[in-house]
Amino acid sequence: MSAEPLAPATGDSPDDAAGREPHSPTEAESGGAGAGSTSDGSGSGSGSGSGGSVWAGLRPLVLRLHFYAGVLVAPFLLVAATTGLLYAGSFQAEKLVYAHELRVPVGDRELPISQQVAAARKAHPEGEISAVRPSPEDGATTRVLLSGVKGVDPDHTLAVFVDPYTAKVRGALEQYGSTGALPLRTWIDEFHRDLHLGQTGRLYSELAASWLWVIALGGVMLWLSRRRKKRTLRAVALPDRAATGRKRTMSCHGALGLWVALGLLFLSATGLTWSTYAGAGVEDLRTALGQTTPTVSATVGGGEHTGHHMGSDSMPGMNMGGTGEAAGHTADVGLDTVWKAARAKDLDNPVEIVPPAEPGSAYVVSQIQRSWPEKQDSVAIDPATGEVTDVQRFADYPVLAKLSRWGIDLHTGNLFGLVNQIALAALALALILLIVWGYRMWWQRGRASAFGRPIPRGAWRRVPLYVLLPLAAATAVIGYYLPLLGIPLAAFLAVDIAMGEIARRRGTTPAA
Repeated sequence: MSAEPLAPATGDSPDDAAGREPHSPTEAESGGAGAGSTSDGSGSGSGSGSGGSVWAGLRPLVLRLHFYAGVLVAPFLLVAATTGLLYAGSFQAEKLVYAHELRVPVGDRELPISQQVAAARKAHPEGEISAVRPSPEDGATTRVLLSGVKGVDPDHTLAVFVDPYTAKVRGALEQYGSTGALPLRTWIDEFHRDLHLGQTGRLYSELAASWLWVIALGGVMLWLSRRRKKRTLRAVALPDRAATGRKRTMSCHGALGLWVALGLLFLSATGLTWSTYAGAGVEDLRTALGQTTPTVSATVGGGEHTGHHMGSDSMPGMNMGGTGEAAGHTADVGLDTVWKAARAKDLDNPVEIVPPAEPGSAYVVSQIQRSWPEKQDSVAIDPATGEVTDVQRFADYPVLAKLSRWGIDLHTGNLFGLVNQIALAALALALILLIVWGYRMWWQRGRASAFGRPIPRGAWRRVPLYVLLPLAAATAVIGYYLPLLGIPLAAFLAVDIAMGEIARRRGTTPAA
């Protein structure tokens, strides 16, 4: 819920108490939004009990914060929502654009993994094998991932697609991330995350995520307080069809915002978990609580398996299919035996097989299914003996590690597949509509040629001290852990206080 505050409940006209321009600096400084009134706009002023009196003082502050946060942050939210909408559709678009690489006619039986990898290396001997993803289902290709390939982003890999039934290479594409994003989805993903500006660009998305929950919560509070006198579900949850002008826009904005508020809060929270600054704080907290994501140990005892890696100089000369020694390497049971040992530990498709990273390390086979139910088990396998040396089950993850995994996969559209992606697209579209309606209300707020009159300052003066002090302390703490919320808020307050002081002095200066 962004860009424009929901109008105060004292009236629907642009000229109501909270909406009108202050007639004097004194009115502006004394509380602005109906400062001279004892009502909070819903008939509950000081006479409705301590809760009502607190809200009567707090409401103008929430109104002003919602307004300015919306106006100033909405452009960042609009970019995030638009790119998020594109990303939600990129999963299905990827299947269409790269159908030749991803799908093959179903054959009678799949060839051994080692034979498929050998075919990939014959077609692409460059770089080193960083992982192998066997065909996860009938008609799907096997991916052989190569790192260190010239012309490929160092953070990406080259995925070679192999027909599992014929070992024919279907093509090669650049791949990014553990979800296996191909060029189209990768481009949209990076555009959504950092506008293709690198680490600096990530600040835009963190700024949007840091403020989205503030704007959404503020909007819900304002809308519900406005509708308190109309205690019907329809009045709260549905737009007023009989309304016109700014009141109609506000009705659509408020009702839609109420419906999608929980979704926006979820996007904000999960987006912050892997942001630059707030994400680091979340990671530190999880570490302190012992809730980090565990990993399988790839260390092989004894350290006798030296000199082994799956690089360009070891493929296909390395023994991929069975026991024995390849030139310059210790014994390796091969990928087929490794895959068989992993399946014996109940690891089924889809999986990723990562070769030993260094001397004395093991193969690591990990399930990579991000859809429900999650498959995230992993095992380490001794390359010399084919024995499983360590097992890590997703069921044994700490609670916060599981929640983080589910939250990220839900945010990125993986957890529930197409349904998840449709829901994300709907949320993104709803946020775009909220922003457009918010700016339209700002436009409609003006008189004649005036555009977007602001909410009067000084609202904080109406908040009781026993509420204001804890609120200020909580804001400081939250701002510390969410710097892209705290820093802009501090800057705004400094400018706002300075402008208020200037206005006050001009109002008290005698005319010449």
